[in-house]
Amino acid sequence: QVQVAESGGGSVQAGGSLRLSCQASRFTYSNNYLGWFRQAPGKEREKVAAFDNAGSTDYADSVKGRFTISKDNAKNTLYLQMNSLKPEDTAMYYCAARWPWSREYNYWGQGTQVTVSS
Repeated sequence: QVQVAESGGGSVQAGGSLRLSCQASRFTYSNNYLGWFRQAPGKEREKVAAFDNAGSTDYADSVKGRFTISKDNAKNTLYLQMNSLKPEDTAMYYCAARWPWSREYNYWGQGTQVTVSS
């Protein structure tokens, strides 16, 4: 059974930085899809950043230039470096993983809260 766990959330002031980490047991990070999503109260979940199975990255327009997704395949760890945080980045952040043949993400973490104050 694949288990996904995020860490690194917290509260920061606008302009600050946070780094989120995600580990997925029994899931190979290379050649699979990995992503960070977020959901704010009253809003739909949105994809923030992701790797495809070729290692290419994709970012939401709202975070381009501020967030960076990276991974360490050897450590099976996914990261999301978040800089220049804004109050509108406040949300629950989720890590997710999926197999290349799946249409949707198969495995999700419990989420880690990020709160940005003005």
